[in-house]
Parts: sequence; C-alpha cells; structure tokens
Amino acid sequence: MKHTMWGSALATLLVVAGMGPNADAGLCGANRYRCCPTPACAPCGDYCNAKVQCVGYRTVKEVVYDRQEYCENITVYDHCTEKVPVTCSRTVYDTCYKDVSYTVCKPVYQTCYKTCCYQVRVPHYKTCYRTCTYTVRKPCYKTCYRDVCYTVCKPVYNTCYRDCCYTVRKPVYNTCYKTVCCTKYRTETQTCYRDVCYTVCKPVTTTHYEDVVVNEYKTVTKTIPGAIRYQCVQDPGKCVWDPCKCCCVYQPGCVRRVKCQDPPREICCRVCCPKVVKKEVTCTRMVPEVCTKKVPYTVSRCVPYTVSQQVPYTTCSWTCETVHKKVPYTTCTMVRECCTKKVPYTVCEWKTECITKQIPYTTCHYTCETRTKQIPYTTCHYVKECCTKKVPYCVPRQECYTTYVTKSKCVPRCVTVKKVRCVPRVVCRQVPCCTDPCCDPCCPTTCDGAGAGASCCN
Repeated sequence: MKHTMWGSALATLLVVAGMGPNADAGLCGANRYRCCPTPACAPCGDYCNAKVQCVGYRTVKEVVYDRQEYCENITVYDHCTEKVPVTCSRTVYDTCYKDVSYTVCKPVYQTCYKTCCYQVRVPHYKTCYRTCTYTVRKPCYKTCYRDVCYTVCKPVYNTCYRDCCYTVRKPVYNTCYKTVCCTKYRTETQTCYRDVCYTVCKPVTTTHYEDVVVNEYKTVTKTIPGAIRYQCVQDPGKCVWDPCKCCCVYQPGCVRRVKCQDPPREICCRVCCPKVVKKEVTCTRMVPEVCTKKVPYTVSRCVPYTVSQQVPYTTCSWTCETVHKKVPYTTCTMVRECCTKKVPYTVCEWKTECITKQIPYTTCHYTCETRTKQIPYTTCHYVKECCTKKVPYCVPRQECYTTYVTKSKCVPRCVTVKKVRCVPRVVCRQVPCCTDPCCDPCCPTTCDGAGAGASCCN
C-alpha cells in the first residue's frame, strides 16, 4: 500500500515538472531540452536523427572471476582402537567360620483351664395359627363336540391275471463210462541194521582234604571314655559398697564356660575270630566211555504197477420247452366317501369360591440360663539353654587378574583433495555514451548560444 502511494505521488510530480517551460529531458542522457542543438529542438525535425547524433561508445575494463580446480594434499587422522592387557589386583574375601557359644532362654508353654460362668438368653419358639378367609375365581373348563362332515377318496385295489408264454432251455445230462489205464504205486519195506557209537558217563568217586575258614565269636569288654561337654559355671558373688545407695550391694560372680567329661562306660561286644580247619571233601566226577550197539532202520521203496478201471463222465444236451404262467397285476380305483367326525372344543366358565385356611406364625420369648465353660489360658516360663553356632567372618587376600583395556590412537595418512578457487581476469567491453557537448550538464549554454557550447566541449 505504501509503495502504491509513493508511486502515485512521483507520477504527479513528473507530470507537473514536464508542463513547465524549463522541463528536463531524459533522452540520450540530456538533462534539459534547452541544451539540445537547434535541429534537434526544432518542432519539425526528425527525432531519430537527433538520437543518432547524441550516441557514442567507449571502452570499459571489468574484472571477471573464473572457477579453477586444483589438487591439494591434506593429512587425515584415522582413529584405531586396540585391546591392551593390564594386570590388576583385587581384594577377595574368604568366608571362614568360628564357634560362638551363647545362652538362650527357651519359652515353655503350659495350657491351663479356668471355670467361667456366664448367662445366655435361650429363645423359645411357639407356632400359632390364625384363620384367613379369601375369595378366589376358579375357571371351569367344559369340553363340547360338534359334527364336521368331510369327503375322503379311498382306493379300491383289484388283482387281475394275464397269460404269459416264454421259452426255457433245460439241460439233459447222460452218464457214460470209459476204460482208463493208470499206474499206481505200492510201498515195500525192508529192515536193515547199522552200528552206532554212543558215550556213557560212569561215576568215579575221589576223596581229598581242603582248608576251610571257620568263624568263632568271643565276648570282649571295652571301655569307652565319657563325652566332653561344656557347661556354664558362675563364680561366687561378693558384697560391694554402693556409694549411691549408701549400703552394700551383692554383686554376682562371673559366668565362665568349663570343659567337663562324663564318666567312662564299659560295653560288651562280640568279636569274630576266624581259624583254619582241615575238612574232608568227597568229589564224584563222571568219566565218559564209548560203547557200540546195533540199531535197526527201515528202508521203504515205491514199486509201480498198472491197473485198468472204468471212469464215468457226464454229457449235457439242451432241450427247448414252452411254458405258460399266470402273471398277476393290480388295478386301483378311487371311490369317494362322505364321513362325519366329532371335533372337540373347550368352553370356560368362571366360578367364585370362598376359601378359608389356617396361616401359621411363630412367637418367641427368651429365658435366662446360667452356663459354665472351661476357658483355656497359656502360662509361659523360660528355661536357659547353652547353644553353639557357627559365626562367619571374612579373611581378605589379594588376587591378581588380567583385564583388557581398550585404547584409541590416531594414525595419520595423506589424502589428495580437489578444490575450486576463483581467479580474477580483466575483460574489456564497449559501453554506449553521449558524444554531444550539449549533453554535459556542466556546460551553462542554451540552445541559442552555439559558440559557448563549442568552448565547453573543448
């Protein structure tokens, strides 16, 4: 909006300035119209002719920058990592155990009972009845029948017969005989003998002596020392003067742990005493003996012989025969018949009836009653007991171990990089300019004074 207002104001000023007698001209670099030559300012002159007379060219030097690529070596550092073994030491704690004696007081609980009397309210329930009369409507259903006529079609079946002729082929069998010679075999048996060797084991008895270990048991008496145990013993106390109370106060003695041993005991045990004894051993072994005997065996062979016999065979011939038979078939005829049936329907009537019934209800009254019950309670007293427990403690020691530490280092290497730079160079070019001396704004001549304009241009 601001640019539009400034543009409108500038256009107005230009129009007002152009309407004055000394209006400036912006053609070909001239500042005022009065500086133009006479032919150019003439109202009947040619504008193109005046423009050609004012334009010229001059050489201007200008610096231009060209892009040039060049190579440059730079040093690049690569980061590498490696694992280096490092020996370190650390403190390791070993857990050991030591026996610690302590005295505990174990509670001993005993359950006792005490008698407690209390009163309870015992409810007594009684069932009573009251008479209640009410009226009900009862439905009375009555079944009636009406006659309904309907027509049915009943099928009437009739069995008829028709004659059917067909031809059958009957086989006729004849038995004939023929003479056939066949070979048969009979078995002939012959008994032979062969020698067979067999082994017989005969018993042979021998006697020898062997060393046998016999266990004998003897009763031996052994003495077993008593068990070693620890018990707490309190030293005798003494009376000490207490300045706060101004009297003698009994101070108990120290409690110390004493090692004592139970009396020895004798036990009887049986001891096995082995001894070697000569024992007579009778051994029976079987001695094999080879014998020979005659064993009979039977040899069978088949002897062929020829026999003639009559063999029956059957021949079959076919005979055609015509047969007549009655084939039954059934015909069906539908006959209409009018029937009547009783169709039931129900009629409902409501009747009012007065009913009386006994409704039970329960009444309750309470009676106080004294009862007795045994209430258990527990009493507790403490019994001192000496116990031993394993108390762990830590023993430090130094242990060496090897670990790996990752270290990084920089490795230089040379890299060739292409870069671009701007190189300046001078360029000459032609620039249009005004060669008319009247165009110089420093010359104070008018269009009427031609001589003064020439001296200004010189």
